Amino acid sequence: MKLNLTKPIVFFDLETTGVDIVKDRIVEICLLKVYPNGNEEAKTMRINPGMPIPKEASAVHGIYDNDVADCPKFADVAADLWKFMEGCDLGGFNSNHFDIPMLAEEFLRAGVKAELNKSRRVDVQNIYHKLERRTLVAAYQFYCHKNLEDAHSALADTRATYEVLCAQLDHYPDTLQNDIDFLADYSRMNRNVDFAGRIVMDDNNIETFNFGKYKGQSVAAVLRRDPSYFTWMMQGDFALNTKQVLTEIALRSKSTK
Repeated sequence: MKLNLTKPIVFFDLETTGVDIVKDRIVEICLLKVYPNGNEEAKTMRINPGMPIPKEASAVHGIYDNDVADCPKFADVAADLWKFMEGCDLGGFNSNHFDIPMLAEEFLRAGVKAELNKSRRVDVQNIYHKLERRTLVAAYQFYCHKNLEDAHSALADTRATYEVLCAQLDHYPDTLQNDIDFLADYSRMNRNVDFAGRIVMDDNNIETFNFGKYKGQSVAAVLRRDPSYFTWMMQGDFALNTKQVLTEIALRSKSTK
């Protein structure tokens, strides 16, 4: 089924030095921009992460230090990447949990104001897990009836994700709606405020901590009661996006006193 789009959606996939969004870096990014008229535009680029690529990561995606030695750093291409993505919805496989938080960190480090939080975000893996609970390779076989060649190649994974979503719409006509608002909402597992999910919305639409000793408690209330917790988080090993969100809540809380 062809996606019903009101504006372009960018499916993307990252290959990285690891899975820690704070410490690891992108080594390859692939973007597939699908327009409402069905036209497609793809970009793939290797990135010099500025750090050695662990052999465990290279064993998965096949990218080694020599492959990216002469490639640009993320900061060199960040502005152009955001220009390509700006104003678009976002799609990926496990993207809400990993790719979007990782990309947000890279944009923040590069000093590019990329407002990813304003995009509707469709996580094809979450749709799949809610309905079948398997991996991208299995999803591609199940929905598209094809073997996924070059799995863990950014381009292959990105295009497979797009094809799986289209096939999911055909497979579950009574469950899924061909509407990005619906798909973004359906594919969301948590109501994250920050991309890493350290702060979430509770049932009363109050921003609450989702970890640690104050888990389940209002962020604003905790910061008023224990201001040192803000300092601890800002100095701690938390994602830049989490610190950005925490700061916004703290400033808003002060202004409403």
